[in-house]
Amino acid sequence: MARYTGPVCRLCRREGEKLFLKGEKCAKQICPFNKRPTAPGQHGTSRKKLSEYGLQLREKQKAKRIYGLLEGQFYKYYVMADRTPGVTGENLLRFLEMRLDNVVFRLGMGRSRTEARQVVRHNLITVNGKRVNIPSYQVKVGDVVQVAEKVRTLTRFKDVIDVTGGRVVPEWLSADTENLRGTVNAKPNREQIDTAVHETFIIELYSK
Repeated sequence: MARYTGPVCRLCRREGEKLFLKGEKCAKQICPFNKRPTAPGQHGTSRKKLSEYGLQLREKQKAKRIYGLLEGQFYKYYVMADRTPGVTGENLLRFLEMRLDNVVFRLGMGRSRTEARQVVRHNLITVNGKRVNIPSYQVKVGDVVQVAEKVRTLTRFKDVIDVTGGRVVPEWLSADTENLRGTVNAKPNREQIDTAVHETFIIELYSK
């Protein structure tokens, strides 16, 4: 499975904002971004005004990094979104949100999307009672996502409940934190997706 394995905090510094790639650590004072908010590299302190292309590229890179995707994977979602009826930008974010690893993260079963992806890959998640270990699996309306029964007592899930039990679950999902279970109530619309990206810039970039 292709994935980014380099320094995570470097990605936040490059985008000039916290992407919360390490979960609750990013919200604490110990977050490295608080000490070094400048872009990495020797010219990181001298920021130049971005061109139109630069703005579009940065939004695409930001979205890729938030959802933990590489270029080839991300482009496939754009193609899917472009072929789906409706607003392409909203379609793109909807496909990304309905990935299984993102749903696991949104339901509080992982501190970050990276941890949620690991949980899925380790065969710890079931969808409608069947184990699914593919992070990119697209959930559907009515699907029940749950931690497999045999592993619900693992310390990692107890810790997750303690840390993320108070996380706000989006309206398109319903969570049963006590039973480590969640249900997909509907497809998310743009107002229900709190990802801080300008999807129109991404579509403009790929449309050239």
